[in-house]
Order: sequence, then C-alpha cells, then structure tokens
Amino acid sequence: MTYDFDAPIDRHGTDCLKFDRPEKRGRTADLLSLWVADMDFPTAPEIVEAIVERTKHGIFGYTEPGPDYFKALDAWCFERYGFHTPEQQVTVTPGVVFALATAIRAFTKPGDAVLVQQPVYYPFSAVAESSGRRLANVPLPFDGKRYFIDFDAFERTIVDTDAKLYLLCNPHNPVGRAWTADELAEVATICKRHGVIIVSDEIHMDFARPGFSHTSLATLAERAGLEERYAICTSASKTFNLAGLQVANIIIPDESLRSAFRRENLTVGYSQPNTLGMAATQAAYEHGGPWLDQLKDYLEGNWQLLEEMLADRTPELQLIEAESTYLAWIDCRALGFDAVQLERFIEDEAGLWLDCGHMFGAGGEGFIRINIATQRSYLERAINQLATAVEKRRTNI
Repeated sequence: MTYDFDAPIDRHGTDCLKFDRPEKRGRTADLLSLWVADMDFPTAPEIVEAIVERTKHGIFGYTEPGPDYFKALDAWCFERYGFHTPEQQVTVTPGVVFALATAIRAFTKPGDAVLVQQPVYYPFSAVAESSGRRLANVPLPFDGKRYFIDFDAFERTIVDTDAKLYLLCNPHNPVGRAWTADELAEVATICKRHGVIIVSDEIHMDFARPGFSHTSLATLAERAGLEERYAICTSASKTFNLAGLQVANIIIPDESLRSAFRRENLTVGYSQPNTLGMAATQAAYEHGGPWLDQLKDYLEGNWQLLEEMLADRTPELQLIEAESTYLAWIDCRALGFDAVQLERFIEDEAGLWLDCGHMFGAGGEGFIRINIATQRSYLERAINQLATAVEKRRTNI
C-alpha cells in the first residue's frame, strides 16, 4: 500500500493542542503552527481499523494488556533495535513524561539532584523541580555544527551535586543527536561508578535518519556493567501520532526499581491503561512498519526542502544537522535578538508559532525548534514566511 502524506488535513475543530484555542497560550489564530511535537498526518489505516474494530464491542471498562500486546512490543524492539522487552519488565503508563515524574519520585528523595543535559526537552527540568528535586545541569557543548557530551564535566557534576538520577534524552530533543554506542557506554559507565540510576527517554527512537541509527541504552547494559539500574521509556505515540491515546511502555529490568516504580504509580491512583490506546499500540507494532518506512522517506523530503530553502534565502540561520527526530533545531543567534525579541520576531514578523530555544534551558537561547512533520506545502509556506521576515530585516538594517 502507498500512503499519501501530502493530502491536506484540517485539524481545526478537533480540540487539538497544536491548532485550537491558541489564545489560551497568548497566541493569535493566524499563526502557522509548527511547535508541539505531534504530526499532521493521519495514523496508519491499519491502526484506525483496529480502533474501530475495538469500538464495535461497545464496552470500554477496565482493561489490561494481554500476551499479544507484549509480544508485539517485544518483536518491534528486538527486530529493529536488538533488545527484548519481557512482559514482567514492562509497566504501561499514560505517557513518557508521566513516567519520568513517576521515576523521579520512586527512585529519589526530595532534595536529591537529578541530572539533565540542556538544552533539553523542557518537561525534564519541570518534572524534576516540581517534584522537589534539585536540577543538576551538564550543558551540551556545541562546536558550531554538532553537539557532544563533555564526559569530564558529566562526572564532575555528578560528584559535585551527589546526583542520584540521570534523565537521558535518546535521541536528543531538541538538538537531534542520535547518541552512539560509545557515547552511551561512557555515560553509563560513569553513572554506574557513582550509583546513578538512568532513566532513558527513547520516545523518538523510530526516527533515526539515513546514515544514523538508534542505539537503545538497553543494548549496552551488559557492556557497561549497568547491573540493570535503568529504565527505558518508549511509546508508539510519536512514531504513529497516537499521543492523545495516552499509552507508553516503560521497561525496567531490575525488580526492586520496578517495584518502586509501580508503587508510585499506585500512589497517584493509576492502574489500568487506556483501552483504545492499547488496541492502537498493538496494531502499530504489528502492522505499522510499512507506513513508518514511507513516512520517514517523506520526512527526508521535508528535511531537504528546509535545508535548501534556508541555505538559499537565509544564510544568517544555521540548520543544525539532525540525526534523528522530526524536529529541526535552527541557530538564529546571528540575528542579534535576545530571547524575548526572537520570540516576538518569529510571531509578529514571520507569523509562526514555534518553540523558541530558551524554553529548553541553558544554551537554547537564540535557537528555534520547528516541527517538520507536516504536509510539505504547509512547511514550504512556513519557511517562506520565516525567510521573508529575515530578508526584510536584512534590508532594513
């Protein structure tokens, strides 16, 4: 089957976060919206069929995943990434951010330090601080083209802050790194040396670009001698555009950590997952491969469009090469704006609703994040508006 990702889809009027009621977030309805990380594509028809079939039963009571659900998850993770997800190790949660917050409360105490690497997906910092933990940031150095990990600073920060838990973003949102096996093994070894538990957010694992690959922390456990002191956070939500169905799969090999995580789940009153979310997730992992492969080909076309148009019209802006995700990270510092000025420029002059880099913490100032998982015509229109605004500014200087 061939899937049409160019077909225009109007999401207005569906109560979607990305388009509906922008005034609640201080925006106007005329802005082109490429901020929040979901996609403007209908999910795979095989998933829709599974949801429709499940609704025909008409009863949506408390439900728990069965053997076929876990079999589908395990097959996906093993065949594509080389690690197994035994049923007893999997806990289903409403989402990855929920799982991060749960892990922080389960594995640390108030006042403990939680390690992050900014600029990073902003809920990392939010869930740590709102849980009464101290935030320990190890900035990701940027050499002008690529981000990397300063391992000496990483270990020094653990020692200086007595960090107990490390939130790993793999692949990294927003800078687009697909961390290599060597990089992951090094941070894992450091964490083991100091007794730091790793919680790895791998929600974007299915979006490695050509020439790159996703390495799950789970595949390095034996090599790095982690002794299973980690959690892997996965979900079909980004891959198949299912975020609203609220299902994530959290793999925790260590029994004591897993028990602590599940106790915290019960403490906040969560038990059975979303019925339709489970049906959709199982169908995604059983039948969604061909759809995903075509989607990634389409996204490559969007990456190429973005790269070519920016290079041609806005040499002031630097597109940082993304190794994974569908989120473009663009260096706008040459425009000379502070954080507030950049946000005003993007909205008032370019007519766009994007995530500006300061939201992602230290090192994000002067950058913008654009979600390219949309119809190519919409993306082209947005890039045109951005380029036109930059050109006007260049003319007026």
